[in-house]
Amino acid sequence: MTTRDLVQLTVEGFRAHRMRYGLSALAIVIGVSAVVLLSSIGEGTRLSIVGEFSQFGTTIIGVHTGKVETSGIPTGAIGGSVRPLTLGDARALTRVPGVTAVVPVGYGSANVQAGRRSRRVIVYGVSADAPEVWKMPVRSGQFIPRMDFDRRMFVAVLGPKVARELFPDRNPVGAAIRVGETRFRVIGVMEAKGELLGSDFDDVVYVPVANALQMFNKVGLVEVDCLAASPEAVDAVVGRIQALMIDRHQGRDDVTIVTQADALAVIDRILGIVTSVVAAIAGISLFVGGIGILTVMWIVVNERETEIGLVKAIGASRRQILRWYLFEAAVVAVGGGLLGLLGGWAGGHLLAAAIPGISTSTPAAVVVTALVTSLTVGLLAGIGPAIRASRLDPLQALRGE
Repeated sequence: MTTRDLVQLTVEGFRAHRMRYGLSALAIVIGVSAVVLLSSIGEGTRLSIVGEFSQFGTTIIGVHTGKVETSGIPTGAIGGSVRPLTLGDARALTRVPGVTAVVPVGYGSANVQAGRRSRRVIVYGVSADAPEVWKMPVRSGQFIPRMDFDRRMFVAVLGPKVARELFPDRNPVGAAIRVGETRFRVIGVMEAKGELLGSDFDDVVYVPVANALQMFNKVGLVEVDCLAASPEAVDAVVGRIQALMIDRHQGRDDVTIVTQADALAVIDRILGIVTSVVAAIAGISLFVGGIGILTVMWIVVNERETEIGLVKAIGASRRQILRWYLFEAAVVAVGGGLLGLLGGWAGGHLLAAAIPGISTSTPAAVVVTALVTSLTVGLLAGIGPAIRASRLDPLQALRGE
């Protein structure tokens, strides 16, 4: 039996039982489509988040109030209150070897008014190093001047969206605005930055950190962002920061230090859980598909006993019969896998086109795994009927006819 004969017999079998083979392949199509679609969405989301984080740099180290343990319970939740981060802590962090810039951060929501126009936005209290640490260039004017963190100065820098809404017809630099109940002078407008995890960094106002703490009646900072000299220095700098904060907080390790790598690792873990759930669901579909192939192949063997007997009578060996039926099962499974890949890929592109903010990217590993899994399911489902077909006695098969 040549390869050509094998293909011809398989095609004839599909023509005679197209409905049965089609329904068997459908479960595999559904399973593979689900895996490809959701894996593409997950990978696209991951790449999008990585891109968003990367635009803020890869050497930022965030120091946050409160110690988050692996159990998820902040230290301050049991036994006393957490000591807040202070401007003194931020000042001390500027002297840590390997730290090139420090941004103490305080923020709140306030109404920003210019003439008859007003807009409620997030107001960030920061220092002069914010453009360097957060990779946010100034489009016009200047940023907050370099000065001591404790000093107040009634100047503000606008995000481009705020500037456009409040000053649609002119350059806002030099204009007066009111933030809450406090009057500020606009000294600059930032370049567009976009969003990070839902926060729009174009729709904000920046003021000196001391002004923000006073406006929002805050006793401590939300966080302090430090810029390490290089990606290789991050781990060493984290150790020095931790040692410094323990020393300043009377021996208590009551701050959480987060790097960009830590944040991305958390996101990867979350997406990994989602992917595992999807894989489990798809596995059920593939299992159902395998049962369908097994059932169809078993029925086909019963219905084609005469044909098998005739083929064996003219000289086909057991090995060739086995190859014939395994080939049919493999074609059904791989065909379903290919259709599933196409369906998942097309579904991802349709979703990305229909829903703003969704991006998809199909990993090559998912494509290979889907096809290999489909082939494996087909072979496992077809091996029993194939062995039965190869063992049929040709005389008995022909006598049955």
